[in-house]
Order: sequence, then C-alpha cells, then structure tokens
Amino acid sequence: MTDIVIKPRTKVRLKTERPRLHKVILVNDDFTPREFVVAVLKAEFRMNEGQAQRVMLTAHRRGVCVVAVYARDVAETKATRATDAGRSKGYPLLFTTEPEE
Repeated sequence: MTDIVIKPRTKVRLKTERPRLHKVILVNDDFTPREFVVAVLKAEFRMNEGQAQRVMLTAHRRGVCVVAVYARDVAETKATRATDAGRSKGYPLLFTTEPEE
C-alpha cells in the first residue's frame, strides 16, 4: 500500500496597512489678524466659531497648534489652501503638516 501524504492548502492573506495620518499645524505670527485666522479655520476646516477661536488662541499662546489630522494628501491640500488664503490677502499665515506618531 502507498502512503499518501495530504498537505493542507495554505492561503497567503496580505494585510493592507492604513495610511499614515498627518497633522495640520497652525503656526502663529504677529501680523495676521485673529479674525482672519478664525475665518480661514471656519472656511477650510469646517469649524464652528467656538472651535476656531480656541484653535487660534492656542496657536497664539503656544506658538503652534494642531488644527486637524487627515490622510497625507488631504492634510497637505488643506494646509496649502489655508496658507494660500493668507498669502492672497498679504498675510504671512502659515499652516504646515507633519506625520502623526
């Protein structure tokens, strides 16, 4: 009699990783009016008046403030659009991005 060896079939399942998230950071400056910063936060990041005021004041007191966390391409787009809004009015408003830990 022949010995038959049966091997189970194994399936390799690839696990896809979630994309790394990036923080959008508001950098404080001494020239951009607070009201304009609040208007940009409301328009670009869909914040209400209270949230925008808190973010603006935190950036004013600490020098920087994390505005929101998005996927990399969304974060870079929002930061660029918000910075460009300030530049179009002649303000040195700056939003940057960095990877989240």
